[in-house]
Amino acid sequence: MSSRRHILRGLSPLTVGSGAVVALLALAAVAGQWAIPAWADQDLATGVSMPGGGHPLGTDELGRDVLSLVVAGARSTLVGAALVAVGSMVIGNVLGLWAGYRGGPVDVLVRRWADLLLALPALLVTLVVAGIGGGGYALAVGVLVVLTSPADIRLVRSAVREQRHRAYVEAAETLGLSPFTVMTRHIWPNVLPVALANALLNFAGAIVALSSLSFLGLGVPPGAPDWGRMLAENRTLLYDNPSAALAPAVLVIVAAVALNLLGDRMSEAFSDRGRS
Repeated sequence: MSSRRHILRGLSPLTVGSGAVVALLALAAVAGQWAIPAWADQDLATGVSMPGGGHPLGTDELGRDVLSLVVAGARSTLVGAALVAVGSMVIGNVLGLWAGYRGGPVDVLVRRWADLLLALPALLVTLVVAGIGGGGYALAVGVLVVLTSPADIRLVRSAVREQRHRAYVEAAETLGLSPFTVMTRHIWPNVLPVALANALLNFAGAIVALSSLSFLGLGVPPGAPDWGRMLAENRTLLYDNPSAALAPAVLVIVAAVALNLLGDRMSEAFSDRGRS
């Protein structure tokens, strides 16, 4: 009970607000297109219009409701970024755990691979690869997964090296448990919270990266509901309906900031727990 009260006291209004924002965005990503099926309806006779008349954020040049579009666009923006964060975390956990526990040539090989990828500018490489491959959302997500993983590899490896020579690991090895069992059942649960905190930060970075690619025309196809694509298509409507361009831009910023705040708070919480 006391530990629960301690956790609740540690939740600042900013952290609670960030969690609420992320929860709402997740709900929009999961159920947005299902709850608002009319996002693709066009009214060419109306065209672009300012907020009002049943359209809280106005309409774009095709007469589509901007509010419906930003809600429906949460799926492509957030789901792709979540796949990048999860994929990067999986690669980082597997290679970082293996290198940190095994050491020796395995550790050197994994570290050199991570250093090589870390030296590459992720967004620029993704632009080049996606451009050569003819664009495509799946290709952009796949490239970002690979290029985001080095930070996870280094983080998990460092955490495993710190745990490697602790008493509970030596006890497990003395009992004759296999290296795989020691890594997965004893060491990994102790480094997973750190990896999860870093995954939130990767999630925020992936939102910005995928929105940038969509803005440049290398993400989702034209007309698809996506915040980056909406910003690109509606940037010429700033004088006719500023909400059409500002709404997706603000949502990208809000989502990235909320995830960064949650990731930082989670990292601080795990650091405090480690010191205590």
